[in-house]
Amino acid sequence: MNYQQYQPSERLSPFVKYLWTLESSSDDAPHSRERVFPDGCIELLFHYGDLFTKFDENGTQILQPRNFIHGQIRNFIELEATGKVGMLSVRFLAAGLHPFVDFDVDTITSKILSVSEAWPDGASLEQKIADCTDNSQRIAIVEEFLVSKLDLEKYDKTVADCVQTISDAGGNISIETLGEKFHVSPRHLERRFLKAVGLSQKVFSRIVRFNQALSLIEQKDFSTFSNVAYDGGFYDQAHFIRDFKDLTGLNPKQYFSENLEMVKFFNLG
Repeated sequence: MNYQQYQPSERLSPFVKYLWTLESSSDDAPHSRERVFPDGCIELLFHYGDLFTKFDENGTQILQPRNFIHGQIRNFIELEATGKVGMLSVRFLAAGLHPFVDFDVDTITSKILSVSEAWPDGASLEQKIADCTDNSQRIAIVEEFLVSKLDLEKYDKTVADCVQTISDAGGNISIETLGEKFHVSPRHLERRFLKAVGLSQKVFSRIVRFNQALSLIEQKDFSTFSNVAYDGGFYDQAHFIRDFKDLTGLNPKQYFSENLEMVKFFNLG
C-alpha cells in the first residue's frame, strides 16, 4: 500500500487536518477486512479505485458510495476492499466540517452521506474528480470546491478552541471546566459542541484518551500497559482495557495479534 499525506492550503488549514491518499499496486495481496477506530475526525472521501465494503459493529454490511462524507463514529467499523485501492480523503479537524455544509454535524454521526446529498452541486465535483488523472489534480479540485463552500459565520471558534483544549489535556477535562474557561454555560456549550463536532464533549474526550493510549501502545513494549493506562489519563488499567474494548471490539492483546494496517492509516497517520 502506498499512503501519502498532504498539508491543506493556507485557506483551509484552520478546518482541515490534512489530506491523504491510499493506493494499492498490482503486486499487493488482496486486502483483507480491517478495523478502523474512532479518532474524532470526519472524512470526505473519493474512491478513484474500486469501492470498499463497510461492516459496522453489528455486522451490517454496505457497499460504500464512490464519493461521500463519513460522519463521526463512536465505535469501530470494519472495511474491506473489493478490488484495487485508490482513494483520496480530506480529514477535517473535529469542528472543521461545519462551516462547509448546511446541516448540523451531529445529524450524520455514524452515517454516510453522498457528496451529491451534502451539496446541491456535488455531482459536478464528482464528475471533475472522475476526470482527473492524478492526485495533484484531485487535490486542487477538492480544495477549490471547499473554499467556495466556506462560510465563516458558521464556524464556531469557541468549540474549536474547546476541541484543542480537550486534546491538549489528553481528554481529561470536564465540560464544567471548559465552560468556565470559555465563559459559556456547560449546557449551552454542550449543545454547540454536539452541533459542530457531532459528538458530545464526554464521548469526544473518551476518544481523545483512547487515541492517545493507542499512540503510546505503538511506541512501547507490551509489558507496559499499566504505564499506558496511567500516561493516557485512565483511572487504572481496568478502565483503560474496558474503554479500549468498547471502542475497538478488541482487548489490547488481541490488538497486537492482528495485522491492523488500516489503523496506522486512519488513526495513527
